[in-house]
Amino acid sequence: MANKTADLDVVDLGDLPNIDVDSIQPIDIEFLIGENDPRHAPRILVLYGSLRQRSFSKLASEEASRLLRWYGCEVRTFDPTGLPLPDAADADHPKVQELRELAQWSEGMLWVSPERHGSMTSIMKAQIDWIPLSLGSVRPTQGKTLAVMQVSGGSQSFNTVNQLRILGRWMRMITIPNQSSIPKAFLEFNDDDRMDKSPLYLRLVDVCEELVKFTWLTRGRSDYLTDRYSERVESAEEQSQRVNQKSL
Repeated sequence: MANKTADLDVVDLGDLPNIDVDSIQPIDIEFLIGENDPRHAPRILVLYGSLRQRSFSKLASEEASRLLRWYGCEVRTFDPTGLPLPDAADADHPKVQELRELAQWSEGMLWVSPERHGSMTSIMKAQIDWIPLSLGSVRPTQGKTLAVMQVSGGSQSFNTVNQLRILGRWMRMITIPNQSSIPKAFLEFNDDDRMDKSPLYLRLVDVCEELVKFTWLTRGRSDYLTDRYSERVESAEEQSQRVNQKSL
């Protein structure tokens, strides 16, 4: 049975036929959190970067979501169908609002993109571009964990995961060291749309396990980890200007 920490969509090992039951381990949160840290299930948002009917980035994200749920996470996946291009609609568009609300809800994210022309897809980039660095006083991504994955139709490549890492840094996220790149993805998924057992599958499991560990480790202290000297100075100057301004 999964490491259940809340009333979640539970995934058991029967749903993970490629897992070695003697080797997979629940997350021991006592090694990772402090006495006063939150203990609710980590909230993970999954984004994938393709609208194809049989999307391998979506299949990889679904495979990862099952594992994340087994590790005790609450997982939500955003469907990019109908999301307008950035600046082609107002921010009150329903799909934009849905994405932004999920970003604020989440404590960690998993981004899975195909590689197209040596880069992430426009579908993937559009989702990230619609998530601003700040919404009023709320920063939807700062201090949250991030794992990155890619699928490709050809040989092994790391172009897309490297670009996703740059975006994660720009979004002020804590991007975990591990990553997954699945070459010739059409050979890695069977007719049941499940990933076959292989070294590539083992790496996908590694990424999910590490994302959950880092989320437990950092979320209770993300405010402190992202507290910056330059912003404290700027805030002090702004406060001084407000206090000392002449009466209107």
